[in-house]
Amino acid sequence: MIRQTLHLYQRAYRGLSPSVWLLAGVMLINRCGTMVLPFMTLYLTEQLHYSVTDTGIVMAIFGSGAFVGTFLGGRLTDRFSFYYVQLVSLLFSGIALLTLQFITNFYALCASVFIFTLFGDAFRPANQAAIAHYSDSDTRTRAFSLNRLAINLGWAIGGGIGGWLASINYSLIFWADGLTCLVAGIVLWLFLPAPETSPQKPTDNAVLNPVSQIEQTDLSRTSPYRDTLFIGFVVCATLYFIVFMHFFSIVPLFFREALQLSKLLIGGLMSLNGLLIVAVEMALVYSLEQQNRSRLSLVGRGILLVTVAYVVLTIPAWLGYVTYGATASGLVIALTYILFATFSEMLVMPFLQSFTVERSSPATRGQYLGLYAMGGALAQTTAPAFGSFMINLVGFTTLWLTLAGISLVSAGGFWWLSKQQERSNEPMILVEQD
Repeated sequence: MIRQTLHLYQRAYRGLSPSVWLLAGVMLINRCGTMVLPFMTLYLTEQLHYSVTDTGIVMAIFGSGAFVGTFLGGRLTDRFSFYYVQLVSLLFSGIALLTLQFITNFYALCASVFIFTLFGDAFRPANQAAIAHYSDSDTRTRAFSLNRLAINLGWAIGGGIGGWLASINYSLIFWADGLTCLVAGIVLWLFLPAPETSPQKPTDNAVLNPVSQIEQTDLSRTSPYRDTLFIGFVVCATLYFIVFMHFFSIVPLFFREALQLSKLLIGGLMSLNGLLIVAVEMALVYSLEQQNRSRLSLVGRGILLVTVAYVVLTIPAWLGYVTYGATASGLVIALTYILFATFSEMLVMPFLQSFTVERSSPATRGQYLGLYAMGGALAQTTAPAFGSFMINLVGFTTLWLTLAGISLVSAGGFWWLSKQQERSNEPMILVEQD
C-alpha cells in the first residue's frame, strides 16, 4: 500500500515541464510574502485609526481594483504576451507595496489601493496563460494544481510570518510583501525566457474528440463575450466562488462566536485547508485524469461537497443552541466543514481553470482567463458584504442554508452545461485516460 501510494505521487509530479516548475516557484515566492491583504483591516483600524465604515470602503476598492485588473490583464496578455504582463505586474506591485505604507490620507489611500490591485491582479490571467503555454492536455490540470500547491504553501508560510511581523510593526509586512514581489519578478526575468511567437497549433481538444479541425478552430477562436456556453460557465463558477469565499470571511467568525472555538484552533483549522491541498491535490487530480469524464461533470460533483459542508454548519441550530457552547462538538462540526469544503475546492478549482484554457485558443486565451478571473474578483467583493447582511438580517443558520441553495444552483448549472455541450456536438473537454 505504501509503495503504491509513493508511486502514485511520483507519477502525479512526473512530466511537468521545467518552466511550469519555475512558474510555481515564482508563485511560491510571491505568496510567501502575501501579508498586506490579510492584515489590511487591522492596519486601517489600529494603525491609521480609520472607522469600520471607511475600512469597508477601502476593502471594497480592493475588490473593484481586482475586478478591473483581471479584465485588463486578460486583454493585455493576448496583446503583449503573458511574460511581459507578469513581469510588469510583479515589479509594479512590489514598488507600490513599499510606498503604500507611507500613504495615510483616506482619498489618496483609496486611489493607491485601486491602482495597486488593478496592476497586481492583472497577474492572474497572465500567470494562468503562462501555465497553459508550458503544459499540454496530459499535464495541464496537474500544472494548475502544482500552481495552487505553491499558492497554498505560500499562504501558510506568509500568514504565519505576517502575524509575527505585524505584532512587531505593521510597516514590516509592507516591506516583506513588496520585496518578495520584486524578488519573484527578478527570478521570472532572469530564469524564464520570453516565449517566441510561433504559428498557432490546433488546440488539444481536437485530439480528444473526433470533430473536424475547422469546427474546433472556429469554436476556440470565439470571443469569450460571444461564447454563450462559456458565459454560462462563468456565471455558474461565480456562484460557486461566492459560496466558497465565505470560507475566508464569515466562517471564521461563526467558528469564534457560535462554536466558541479559540483563535488558535481557528487558525489551525484554516491552515489544515492549505496543508491538505499541498498533501493531496496533485495525487487526487492525477487519479481523476485516469478516468474518461468531462471536466464539467467533475466540477458539478465537487460543488455538491461544499453544499454538504454548509449544511453541516446548520447542525448546532437543529440540535439546540446549547451545543454552541460545547467546544468538543463545535470542533467536530468545524473540522467536518473544513474537510468537505477542502475536497470540494480540490475537485473544482483545477478543472475550472483547465476547462477555461481548453475552451480558448492561444489567440484568445488571455481574454477567456480574464473573464473567468473577473468572476472570482466579483465574488471576492460581494461575498463578505452578502454574508454580513444576511447575518444581521436572518442569522447564521439561514445564511448557511442560502449558500447551500446557491451551490445547488451552481452544480445544476454545470450539469445543464455538460448536457448542452453533448447535444450541440461540441468537443467534450475530457480528463484524458492514459
